[in-house]
Amino acid sequence: MIHLSTIRDVAKLAGVSVSTVSRVINQSGYVNKETEEKVREAIEKLDYKPNTVARGLVNKKTKTIALIIPDITNPFFPKLARAIEDTVNELGYSVILGNTDGSSRKRDEYIHIMKNRYVDGMIFASHPLLEYDMEDLKQIGMPYVIVGGVKNSYNEFLNIGTDNFNGAVMAVEHLLEIGCKHIAHISGPKDKQISYDRYLGYKQTLEKRGMFNSDYIMQGYYDIDSGQKIAKLLLESYPQIDGIFAANDLMALGALNTLINMKKRVPQDVALIGFDDIPLIGYTVPSISTIAQPVDQIGRVAVQRLIGLIENKKEFLTKVNNKLQPKLICRESTDREKV
Repeated sequence: MIHLSTIRDVAKLAGVSVSTVSRVINQSGYVNKETEEKVREAIEKLDYKPNTVARGLVNKKTKTIALIIPDITNPFFPKLARAIEDTVNELGYSVILGNTDGSSRKRDEYIHIMKNRYVDGMIFASHPLLEYDMEDLKQIGMPYVIVGGVKNSYNEFLNIGTDNFNGAVMAVEHLLEIGCKHIAHISGPKDKQISYDRYLGYKQTLEKRGMFNSDYIMQGYYDIDSGQKIAKLLLESYPQIDGIFAANDLMALGALNTLINMKKRVPQDVALIGFDDIPLIGYTVPSISTIAQPVDQIGRVAVQRLIGLIENKKEFLTKVNNKLQPKLICRESTDREKV
């Protein structure tokens, strides 16, 4: 049986009271240097791990943050969660994950639950917050940052994410470079800022060349099923389409399934590109080109910004460009030179 050292064990070894050990651990109240050294030596010798939750009941800090995501089944979010967790752990914190299924009601419930658990701060991934949400967080003293889903009215300092507009420009320009003349767009839900930014990048790039056609745009829901159905509808309605830019990789996967079922050669007949760079799309046949989000960098900046707010660490609160640059990943679905 494993014996875990307690605060009483530390007090006994150091020859002090439990309250003295508590003051050293919580850095509250006066303890002379000699006594503090004895306590810390006892902690190290016994490998004592303070109960973070119990400490939180005293000082309202638990070294824990909450990550709220909209859809755990979308491979992008586990990838983001891993990046956030790695940085959180490096900085001595832990993370609690909440999945809302895109529901604002569940998001609000999580805010209430996490406050009662003395979570020190929250990261909202692709969850647009309204003015009253931010006011509620301010009133309960909950530091937060937002990753993706940014509204223009938000405090830019609190928003970290990819430059979705520029990523869309890169995707469409790539399709143009390989010779596509009729480029369709499977957009994301209209209420998402990332959907609008990616749509705008698509639209403006084609408008500059006099090639924009609003009929080639149809809305999906960031899932495989909608990508599959919309690609079929687009190609049946407009058989001249020779390129598709899907607003995320799951919809690109659905579109690829449709192209294969319709006996379309990819990329010869229709080239295809997605957005996000989830692991799966590198293993399809053909593999799918995409715009890769700098997920590790996003996670690190978001965590550092949040902990900077929690601990008032100036080195984490310096003004940086919150729109991080994506990268074009070329794979078989747009590689017309090899076919």
